Amino acid sequence: MKKLLFGILALGLVSSCNNDNLTNQSEDSSTTPESSGLFKRGCASEEVRQEALKNNAQLRQKYEALEAHTEKFMNDVKLGKVLPDGTVEIPVVVNVLYRTAAENISDAQIQSQINTLNADFSATNSDINKIPTEFAAVAAGNTGVKFRLAQVNRKSTTVRNWRTNDAMKKTSSKGLDATDPTHYFNIWVVGEMGSVLGYATFPESAGLWNDGVVIAAKYFGNTSAVPYNLGRTATHEVGHYLNLRHIWGDANCGNDLVADTPTQTTANYGKPTYPLLNTCSGVQRSVMFMNYMDYVDDAAMFMFSGGQKTRIQSVIASAGPRAGLRIN
Repeated sequence: MKKLLFGILALGLVSSCNNDNLTNQSEDSSTTPESSGLFKRGCASEEVRQEALKNNAQLRQKYEALEAHTEKFMNDVKLGKVLPDGTVEIPVVVNVLYRTAAENISDAQIQSQINTLNADFSATNSDINKIPTEFAAVAAGNTGVKFRLAQVNRKSTTVRNWRTNDAMKKTSSKGLDATDPTHYFNIWVVGEMGSVLGYATFPESAGLWNDGVVIAAKYFGNTSAVPYNLGRTATHEVGHYLNLRHIWGDANCGNDLVADTPTQTTANYGKPTYPLLNTCSGVQRSVMFMNYMDYVDDAAMFMFSGGQKTRIQSVIASAGPRAGLRIN
């Protein structure tokens, strides 16, 4: 298991190992993106974050404060100085932007997504028993986060394809303004974003006008868009919203700042076969491709780790950057 990187990096860039390679190509044919029938899973959260940090000094300061707070919280938990604040129920506002009837998703589809989030973040998902024995000891269990649908806003729009420039978050650009992002978790459901399934803001953006998650309609909740049809795109993006990074650290053998997720060379796709072995820094290990923060198909991801749970709890704690969302 990797050591945490505690240094605060100006743009949130993470370290990588030199001369490390993927050493096991033992995944079966289902791991190829072509076999999934769709393009590879695409999440633009880290790219959007880096661009925002590069162009905004105030946001960089908030990022640095966020990671300092997270590091202290994790150390205090380890030393028994703080205890989790119990279950936090987050009110959710879903903003549906549609051009066609199919994009104007039903209330049932929206509720199916809320149900999936609640199952995945409480470890009551039906596939939780698939966690390999190797990783069972570090599985998160209940993260202490619940989601409650507070409001659904709908708007017909003429936009055919949305980009990751946050236009959908502004009424002035044919989108919908956020509902009080300090106290509500806003999700924008849009028609198409090309190869991007979704993206999120991280907690340094808490309360800002653009704070929240964006997901393409056909990947939101239970849909027919196999292999991204089980609502796990939202689980992944909400992980970012609650300060989880991609499990490979967005670099070759990168660091996701979580001690109990094995270092891996890069993202995984499709439905890998366990064990999947990677080598980083000369050490071969089995990787946690079934983690929600990897890029595998919806049916192949079904767990958070304990370290990820602690990072989540640090941002929803009473002193955390998302404390305004707390409804106890």
